Amino acid sequence: MFQGSMVALVTPMHADGAVDDEALARLVEFHVENGTDAIISVGTTGESPTLDPEEHIRVVSRTVDFVAGRVPVLAGAGANSTTEAVFLARASMDAGADATLQVTPYYNKPTQEGMYQHFLRVAEEVPCPHILYNVPGRTAVDLLPETVERLAAVDNIIGIKEATGQVDRARDILQRCGPDFRVYSGEDPTAMELMLAGGHGDISVTANVAPRQMQEMCARAMAGDRAGAEAVNARLEALHAALFCEPSPTPVKWALARMGLIEEGIRLPLLPLSESCHARVADALRVADVL
Repeated sequence: MFQGSMVALVTPMHADGAVDDEALARLVEFHVENGTDAIISVGTTGESPTLDPEEHIRVVSRTVDFVAGRVPVLAGAGANSTTEAVFLARASMDAGADATLQVTPYYNKPTQEGMYQHFLRVAEEVPCPHILYNVPGRTAVDLLPETVERLAAVDNIIGIKEATGQVDRARDILQRCGPDFRVYSGEDPTAMELMLAGGHGDISVTANVAPRQMQEMCARAMAGDRAGAEAVNARLEALHAALFCEPSPTPVKWALARMGLIEEGIRLPLLPLSESCHARVADALRVADVL
C-alpha cells in the first residue's frame, strides 16, 4: 500500500515551456536513489492546469517508464468535469499508473452530494485505486469528513490527501473510516503531526528538493518516534515555508534549477520566482542541508 514520503513531482520544462523528458528522467532517478516512497505525476505541483490532456497522459506514461516499477506511481487525474476526470483516470491507469489522485471539483462549487456522486462515478468507471484530494484553499470547496466516510465504503477509494492542515480533522477521518483507509498529509508544515496522529504519509512539495530528509522524517513519524521526527523536521521547517513564498510550484522549480536538476521553465500564468524571494529559498535549502 502507498505510504511514507510521496513526492508531488514537478513537471520539468524548458525555457519555452515545452516538457523536458531528459530532466524528468533525471528527477525520477534522484528520487529513487534518495528513498522517496512514491511519485505523484502531474498533480497540481506538476502544473496539471496548464498541460493539455495529451501532454498530461504523456508525462504520466513517461514517468511510469522511467520509474520502471521501482516505486509506485500515482497520477493526478482530477477535474471539475466528471467526464474529464473519468477520461484522465482511465488513461492514467492504461499508462501504467498504480493509482490516481482525485482533487475535489474546483470553481463550480458542487455540494457534498455532488462531490460524492462525482467521486463515485470515477471509482465505478475506472477500477484502479483512487485517493481523494481535499485542498479548499485552491478549489473553493471542502470535502467534509462525513462525505469522506461515505466514500471510504467504496472498495477502490482507498484514502485521502487532506491539505487543510487541520490535524484534528485528520484524526476525525481516521476514526470515522477505520484502519484500512489511508490518510495522507497534503501540507508539509503539519505533516509530521498528522503522521504521529496515525496518518500514513505525506504527499509533499518539500520532497522535491529534500527527498532523503523527508523520507527519514516520514519514517520516524509513522513509527511513532516523535523526538527523531522532530529533529529532522526542525531542519526542514524553513524550507516548508519558503517553498510557498509565491504560488507553488514557482519556488520549488527555482530551487530545483539552483540544484542543477531542471531548467527554470514554467508556464503562464505562473512566472519564474521573484528575485526578492531568492535569498529566502536559498537560505532554507542550506539549513535543510540540500545546498
